Amino acid sequence: MVNKLILTVKENDRLNGVRLFLGWLLEQKRVEALLVLLEQGTKAKPTIALVNSAEMLKIANPLAPFMPRNTAQVVSEITRTSPPTKKIGIVLRSCELRALIELIKLKQVNPDNLVLIGVDCAGTCKLADYQKYQQESGNCSYPLRKSCQVCEYPSPVNADITIGFIGLDDANILIEAGSPKGEEILKDSGLFPAVETEISKRQSAISELTSQRVAARDKFFTQLSDEITGMDKLSDTLAACVNCHNCRVMCPICYCRECLFDSPTFDWGADKYTGWAERKGAMRMPADTLLYHLTRLNHMVASCVGCGMCSEACPNDVPVFDIFKSVGYQVQKEFIYVPGRSIEEEPPLSVFKEDELNDVGR
Repeated sequence: MVNKLILTVKENDRLNGVRLFLGWLLEQKRVEALLVLLEQGTKAKPTIALVNSAEMLKIANPLAPFMPRNTAQVVSEITRTSPPTKKIGIVLRSCELRALIELIKLKQVNPDNLVLIGVDCAGTCKLADYQKYQQESGNCSYPLRKSCQVCEYPSPVNADITIGFIGLDDANILIEAGSPKGEEILKDSGLFPAVETEISKRQSAISELTSQRVAARDKFFTQLSDEITGMDKLSDTLAACVNCHNCRVMCPICYCRECLFDSPTFDWGADKYTGWAERKGAMRMPADTLLYHLTRLNHMVASCVGCGMCSEACPNDVPVFDIFKSVGYQVQKEFIYVPGRSIEEEPPLSVFKEDELNDVGR
């Protein structure tokens, strides 16, 4: 079977084409439910929903430039205790798909009966910018979130089925099977094989966009280095943290059901605090914010996919993403590990190699 197919859409309406394809998956029983972004209400506030009606897909918008949360978290909540008995299609952006792969390896997602449907992502914006974009019927531009400006993966990897549009004409959508499961689902779809010129054009466009993002990422790292190098500068960068732990709650990789920092471990009592204040002259409250972020870095940064949900959740605009992206890149580079690259590749913290980190040892 040809695994790269072209869906031609009417009136260059790419979103409607995607909706029709997802509807076909449901109607043909190729999947029995879909986890996808829906546009509900009149205020342009997309929400993630589990859909089993093709009619509801009329308000689906997996191409919306907005992420309410990382969908991998939702999949973990659905499948952690038991796998679905019915086949569920999970529609994911690249960062969500890579987070899902990591959660599968960390035993936080059961992949049985899941069909991973990856969608090209040109980047997302904040909710207020998205609402303005919708109110003006798409006639205004929107600034990309910082995490999207430096994202090196505009196209999904490890999907059973990829829905692609980068580099293609508005009238065409690529539907690609990335696994035997995907090939079986797309069998007898009636779609035409993609011609080589379309595939080449798409690959060139993805390569060019990736190069732009990598250049933006490297510039971002250079600028950030002066701001967070050294404990004093890092403390200053994190000074606005109020220990709300929203960043942990929104992080798809932080999966502990009970976090150490939500336990009584750090309930010191008034005398402890006043004693520290006497010794130091002043005691910052809340305490332990720096320890909190360093501990979280230590626990999950090797698997950080850079989705940026941590910064989106912060009430005080602490640049959590900036720090985690920068440190994560260095850690992942040291271990030659890319989160979500392979389902077979074990996370660095789960394996021991005798010769790793020799440079640090010396």
